[in-house]
Amino acid sequence: MNELSELPSTTAFETGPAPAQAQWDSDAQGQILRLAGDWRGRASLPAPPQLADTTAGSHWRIDGSAISHFDSQLAAALWALGKHSGRPLDTSQLPAGLRGILALAASSPGNRGGAASAAPRSRRSRWLTQIGLNWLARLTRTKTTLGFVGEVLQALLRTLRGGSAMRGEDLALQLHATGPASLPIVSLVSFLVGLIIAYMGAAQLQRLGAEAFMADLVTIGVVREIAALMTGIILSGRVGAAFAAQLGSMQANEEVDALRAMGLNPVEHLVLPRVLAMALMAPLLTTYAAVVGMGAGLLVAVGIYQVEMLDYLYRSSQALTLAHAGIGLLKGTVYAILVALAGCRQGLNAGRSAQAVGDATTAAVVQAIVWIVVAASALTIMFQRLGW
Repeated sequence: MNELSELPSTTAFETGPAPAQAQWDSDAQGQILRLAGDWRGRASLPAPPQLADTTAGSHWRIDGSAISHFDSQLAAALWALGKHSGRPLDTSQLPAGLRGILALAASSPGNRGGAASAAPRSRRSRWLTQIGLNWLARLTRTKTTLGFVGEVLQALLRTLRGGSAMRGEDLALQLHATGPASLPIVSLVSFLVGLIIAYMGAAQLQRLGAEAFMADLVTIGVVREIAALMTGIILSGRVGAAFAAQLGSMQANEEVDALRAMGLNPVEHLVLPRVLAMALMAPLLTTYAAVVGMGAGLLVAVGIYQVEMLDYLYRSSQALTLAHAGIGLLKGTVYAILVALAGCRQGLNAGRSAQAVGDATTAAVVQAIVWIVVAASALTIMFQRLGW
């Protein structure tokens, strides 16, 4: 027994740090919270006592000289204690690291006091600031769009000079995705729109006894305006959105950055094949949509309003002039190029998350439709002024 009592004790090494302890106390200077032990993983502090001398504005002292360990949970608990009580805390007796965390939290913009941050900004200044930020964002987007269009034009010029790195396989793949793959939806929409135009037009012409002019109405309307417009809108929802999603996914997966790191131009490899495919397939799709729409008008005229088929075909051939056909093909090509530019522009400038890819796809469709409407208005006014 005597030998065992003489051996050095190992209790201190086996028990580890003392457990966390917290106790409110009071002295001549007021209330004091004494903390001791290991506070890792602990965040609960005892509620302050409701004493008569706890006058508003007086300091609460925190004595943490006996703290052996702590983590951010203790800092959060002390911060909440001072914030909810509305009293300043005297942290001079806390460990230096814990004091630094509390000082950093107090200096953050959301928690900083003072007249500058506490003074409410006027409604007018916030309104003007918001207008300025919106215009700045619009200006930034416009500069990005103009820069992107400039890069596409430079890549196109290099291609015309034979110095482009664009692959023929990429162009062929985009030609198939843009043209033949779009025929079913173009057929359906063009047929229904042609049917609607013929039916509604004939209902108005019938009041005047002029059903024979249905051919003129359907042919000129479909060939000159409707076929190009509907083809552009279909391409914006089907192909333009696909362009934005494909390029946005590549941007999110850093594949575009990998191309740049290898010295390859993403515009030549990714954008130019898509723009050229749209420009090449747009006249064909517009012509096909016009033929389908005229066929739908023929069915309505012959089947419902008893117009002679030969008379309808003769009037259609007389109404279809080279100017109407050329204007329709030009509009269809312009709309398709705008759709391709909007989709590729949004895809290449998308963020690096799934949400950003979805936003870029939505923005591509909206931007393409807005551009189509603006271009349609401008071209219609221009051709009317020219007398074409």
